[in-house]
Amino acid sequence: MNLAVDSPWLLWGLLLNGLPLLNQGMRLHDQPWLTLLPVDRLSQALSLLLKLVAMLVITSLILGLAGLHRREQSRERIGKGAHIVLLLDRSNSMDDSFAGRTPEGREESKSSAARRLLTEFIQHRQTDRIGVAAYSTAPLFVMPLTENKIAVEAAIAATATPALAYTHVAKGLGMALSFFQDQPLTGSRSIVLVSDGAAAIDKDDELKLRAWFQQHQVRLYWLFLRTANSPGIYDVAQDSRDDNAQAMPERYLHQFFSSLKTPYQAYEAESPDALKKAIADINELENQPLHYVERLPRQDLSNACYVLATVCLGLLLAAKFLEVKKC
Repeated sequence: MNLAVDSPWLLWGLLLNGLPLLNQGMRLHDQPWLTLLPVDRLSQALSLLLKLVAMLVITSLILGLAGLHRREQSRERIGKGAHIVLLLDRSNSMDDSFAGRTPEGREESKSSAARRLLTEFIQHRQTDRIGVAAYSTAPLFVMPLTENKIAVEAAIAATATPALAYTHVAKGLGMALSFFQDQPLTGSRSIVLVSDGAAAIDKDDELKLRAWFQQHQVRLYWLFLRTANSPGIYDVAQDSRDDNAQAMPERYLHQFFSSLKTPYQAYEAESPDALKKAIADINELENQPLHYVERLPRQDLSNACYVLATVCLGLLLAAKFLEVKKC
């Protein structure tokens, strides 16, 4: 049962269980000699039952005071889904609309649309383990991999904080990949990168990311939230002098992702509807058999002990009121 108590020293009170055996609990009256009468088995059984109920009252009260509880447990489960890390860009431009301006009226910012649609995505993923990270100048650890969907939704909502100016995607990816470190491989692993831009990745970071993606066997999805009239990940430079990672970071980041020895899919979304379709596609793709361990939180049993003691005390009081008083 995996039971424990908060105050073990109170368990010495269980020695009081012997008191009902030393006392009948009922008035004793002088009676004539009854040896010639047959043994009253029912009376003996009722007397023993009342003593056991009294002992149960003492036991329940002592265990309740000691803080009886069931420890945190875990159980293995099998379902369909994936281990997914949501990596959210928190640069300033994410707070603009898809039109590239401050949202007005019913317009949504790119970050707001992403949070709304990712929350809907999570609500339809019943058996996934999902983690959340963010990045701008530095990576931000938000929520580790968990099957608790309420916690994940709260973590996504918590990313609605003032954004920073810069984008360091390499550090963000490094943080997301660290979620899978020392984790058993029990199903599909994915990183969903949600970003409206990119930055150049130096050679050292490229080597590290290549090794980590291969080591952890992680799929990569890039939801590129393209601002109107901005360069896309498939655009080609008109001037060869502009064909470099500094001038076209999105194109070169896409090329780097494509060169990884891991499954990779990019989605270029220019509106909330396009983003919704991309997330729906990921929802279909990431639906493989998944083996995972569900953690069950500690369960307090002290209230149940007090309820049991109250019920037993009620039975003893009822028996006491039924006692026949001698005139």
